[in-house]
Parts: sequence; structure tokens; C-alpha cells
Amino acid sequence: MSSSLASRRSTGQPDTAPGIQPQPTRRPSRSRTRSNLSGWGFAAPFLAFFLVFLVWPILYGFFMSLTGKSLTGANDSLIGFANYAEALADADMWRSLGNTLYFTVISTVPLVLVALVMAALLNVGLPAQWLWRLSYFAPYLLASTVVSLFFTWMYNPQLGLFNDFLSKLGLPKVAWLNDPNVAMWAIVIATLWWTVGFNFLLYLAAMQNIPAQHYEAASLDGAGAWRQFFSITLPQLTPTTVMIVLLQILASLKIFDQVYQMTAGGPGGSTRPVVQYIFETGFTGYRLGYSAAISYIFFGLIVLISVMQFAVTRRRSA
Repeated sequence: MSSSLASRRSTGQPDTAPGIQPQPTRRPSRSRTRSNLSGWGFAAPFLAFFLVFLVWPILYGFFMSLTGKSLTGANDSLIGFANYAEALADADMWRSLGNTLYFTVISTVPLVLVALVMAALLNVGLPAQWLWRLSYFAPYLLASTVVSLFFTWMYNPQLGLFNDFLSKLGLPKVAWLNDPNVAMWAIVIATLWWTVGFNFLLYLAAMQNIPAQHYEAASLDGAGAWRQFFSITLPQLTPTTVMIVLLQILASLKIFDQVYQMTAGGPGGSTRPVVQYIFETGFTGYRLGYSAAISYIFFGLIVLISVMQFAVTRRRSA
């Protein structure tokens, strides 16, 4: 046996036992290579759009924030982090950022709670559910311009429906969009009517996916409707609530349309969000580099809030 094995090695033959054919080395098949190429071919359009319309603007915007670029072309040279230092000392930037955070806080809570109540009322089995769903969700389909114009007339001090209702109750009229103490709340009411339908649909879908056996077992144990809601429905809705809160915070932080169209940031800058300040700095003040720096500071704040919320949510789930 050993002499035959040595003879095979000396002649360069493979070390296999007599009668057993050597296994050929496996090479990647052409079909697998073609499938990989086909996959990259299908993904190529998305990757191209992703690089051109997302990655490149992000990189170029950060580079722009390090320059004094202006629409007038007065100073396009590299100035480092001077724009960031100026932004951190800008009182108007901090005020607009405070307005944004204030709107986020006072709008997120009702947009979550009202959507939950609407979904709970519809989930009990009201008649003509299609009509309720349509009436709840239809405002969400409207454009921001339509909603802003509609509520601007509703808030009119002389002809508006809100002040007409207050007058019939014997209450004084309110300058809804001209009073710094009321204007932000007026925008929150308009935003609530406009966007609560989306959160309502998410809650309704989550409620309808809760197994009916849970409620049947609870009813056999003598639990009433309120007990079932707080002991079964709300715990089962925790993942949906976390998702809705996160989406709502991100959406509220980016508020611009309804504020710009209803109050233009007034009165006295009391409703101007940071996105509007970035827009005005870049396209009214012509300072593109400085507005880019403010936008990246705002972007960093959004990332920080998202990470904090994710950490809190993960700790609670653990």
C-alpha cells in the first residue's frame, strides 16, 4: 500500500484509492454569476439615484457649510467652521429652534392621543365604518396649501367661523394668527385636523390584529370594557405607539409648510421654525454656506433625539 502510494506521488497522480475517481474542484457556475449580475443590474437604478440625490447632496452640503458660499458669489472660499461658530451664537437661530421644539411637544401629544381615541371608538363596531374611516382619513389627503388657506379663513378675526362661534357664546374674539400667545396653538389645531388620520389608521390596523381570544378570556373572568382596554389593548399597542411617537416627532421637527403659509413665521417671529429660518437665510439673505451650517446643526439635533428615544424604548422593552 505504501509503495503504491509513493509511486503515485512520484508520478504526480492524485492520492486516491484504486477504483475511486478523484472529485473535480468546484467552480462557480455561470448561472450563479449571471444571477448576481442580474441582481446588480436591477439594483443599479436605485443605487444611482441614491448616490446622486442623497449621498452627493449630503457630502456637498457639508462642504458648502465650511465655505462662505453666497448666491451673490461674493465669498466662496473655504472658511472652516466659522459658520458653525456664528450659528451657535445666533439668537434668531436659537429662537427658531425653540419654536420648533415647542411645536413638537405640544403637537405630538394630541396627535397620538386623539388618534388612539378615534381608533378605539371605531374598533368597537360602529355602523357605517367605511364612512368613519373616510371622514377621519380624508383630510390627510389634502395638500398643505389647501389646509392652510382653509384654516386662515376659519381664523379670520372678523369673518372666521371660530370667532363667530365665540361671539354666539358671548366670549371675546381671538386674534388667532396675530397673537403671539395663540398663533402656535392655532397652527397645532390645523395640523391636528390635517394629519391625525394617518396615526388613526396605524392604531386601527394594530387593534384589529389583536387576537379576539384575549378579549374572550378577559370577559369570562369578568373584565369590563375599560379593564380590557387598559389591560389588553394598550399593552398590545406598545410597539405601534412607539413607532407613531417616533414618526410624529420627526414630522413635527420638520414643520414648514403650514407655518409659512398661515403666519409666515409671525407675529414677531413667534411661530418661525428652524426650517423656515434656514430657507430665509439661504434664499433671502443669500448666505448658502451659513444656512447649510444651520441645517447640519439641526440634523445633528434630530439624530440625537432619535438615538435618545431609541435607547429609552429599548430599555423599556428589555
